[in-house]
Amino acid sequence: MSQDRARWPRRVRAVAVAACTAALAVALPGSAGAKEPTAAAAQEIAWADCGEGAVSDAQCAAIQVPLDWRKPAGKKITLALSRLPARDPEHRIGPLLFNPGGPGGSGAAVVAYSDLLTAAPEFEPLRDRFDLIGFDPRGVGSSTPVTCPAPLHDPAVGAFPGTPAAYATLKRFNRAAGKACRAATGPLIDHVDTASVVSDVEALRRALGAEKISWLGLSYGTEIGSLYAQRHPNRVRTMVLDGVVDHTLPARRAAVDEARATEQALLRFARWCHDAEQCALRGTDAVAVYDAVLARADAAGIPAAGLGRHATAEELANGAYTYLTQPATWPLLAGALAAASGQAGDADASHLVAPASFLQPEYKAYRTVGCHDFAPDTRGFSDLRAQAARLRAVAPHTWRYSEFWDWTSGCLGWPVPAANPPAPLKVRGAPPILLVNTRFDPATPYPWAQRLTSRIDGGRLLTVEGDGHTGILNSSCARAHEAAYLVTGKTPAPGTTCAASPSAAVAGASADGGVVAGATVGGGVVAGATVGGGVVAGGGPR
Repeated sequence: MSQDRARWPRRVRAVAVAACTAALAVALPGSAGAKEPTAAAAQEIAWADCGEGAVSDAQCAAIQVPLDWRKPAGKKITLALSRLPARDPEHRIGPLLFNPGGPGGSGAAVVAYSDLLTAAPEFEPLRDRFDLIGFDPRGVGSSTPVTCPAPLHDPAVGAFPGTPAAYATLKRFNRAAGKACRAATGPLIDHVDTASVVSDVEALRRALGAEKISWLGLSYGTEIGSLYAQRHPNRVRTMVLDGVVDHTLPARRAAVDEARATEQALLRFARWCHDAEQCALRGTDAVAVYDAVLARADAAGIPAAGLGRHATAEELANGAYTYLTQPATWPLLAGALAAASGQAGDADASHLVAPASFLQPEYKAYRTVGCHDFAPDTRGFSDLRAQAARLRAVAPHTWRYSEFWDWTSGCLGWPVPAANPPAPLKVRGAPPILLVNTRFDPATPYPWAQRLTSRIDGGRLLTVEGDGHTGILNSSCARAHEAAYLVTGKTPAPGTTCAASPSAAVAGASADGGVVAGATVGGGVVAGATVGGGVVAGGGPR
């Protein structure tokens, strides 16, 4: 975990809650999925300096929202906020809300404690013209959190059960872990779905006193944004959806799409690695090394000093996936594979497993939100086995891990009913919306962006012809188009494409902010896993 991210929950929670001197007044009828909540006037947010370690001028605060939007007068929870006021107040446009991905990503921390939105010169107009607003969604970070005292992962319980007995064991484990989360979290665990988050965003808009908002959502943040646009099209000024999640897809379809994209990413990594001077496996068949490492782990595990035990093949595939989501971390993947294979001495898989999702503090929110939004429709052991066979068919090397299989297996037996399962989406009446995706994104496959664009009237898709998760982290051209659109409201011409172009400044800022802009739908948050002195900056829906 990066130093900035580690500091946020301890210090800023106290600052934000103290700054919130008055609760947000709301009166919302209907369920969390209601199309258009109505509310009384919101009270002013009391902003205060964020304190030590924050970006210059960063301010923090908090608002209160209903735990259950069907009971607006009932119990309240806290949403942590941060703000960077526009540097050119005379030409200020309004608030630009930012979500870095997840589920589990802290927008409040990224805005207040990293340079992700200010390091790139293409984003200078955003810093000048907008109040940059970060917030932690319910259950996440310094907002009222989800708490899970029992582990959500057990290396002895596989995600691909081979027998009915193993399937039953997986369900029992998930059910027990979920019950522990419920007992520690309380009723909030029933209401951390994205539909409830969208109601929170509308409450935040009112608290900010804005007639309309601009939105920059990465990975999982695209699911929040697209649902907000469907429910509140008249409240959208501009909206960028970068690294697109298609929440209309059933989990079994999404898992296949993501597995196929991850397989493609491994093959592209291997082609890069064969000739790249930065690759520790240069001149070898990197796919063969990957297969050999996982086969050895399947047989007996591979020692991982960082874990204090042997790592399983599923765990190593999880870590490898995280590296694959950003080309900037491909050299680290090569080094980690070399170490795990024993090429430099005794085999040690510590570096390969380090960025795995289950080791990250955001994983409890990732799992609980994911089981609301991406719950599987699995109909018993035979059905799960058939789904797994489909993954092996489309991803013969990388089938052991994808984010949607994490939810497919991890939500079996989960005791909290899904409040926001996949559903049709159609956005009408909003201004033009800009969608951005790289062609070879393993976390949010390109076809998802194409599908969602077709469901948004006036939607425009900007394609980055390259690798990696999100355009913002992988293309200066994409960042320039996003900034120009957010300021002017004018989308790029149809069919516009961008080349991939790595940026050391953006990579460093994303690492400092703990952003895995989604490899978590997503990603996406991996907070500073270090590998041989390098920082994993990539790697939803983390």
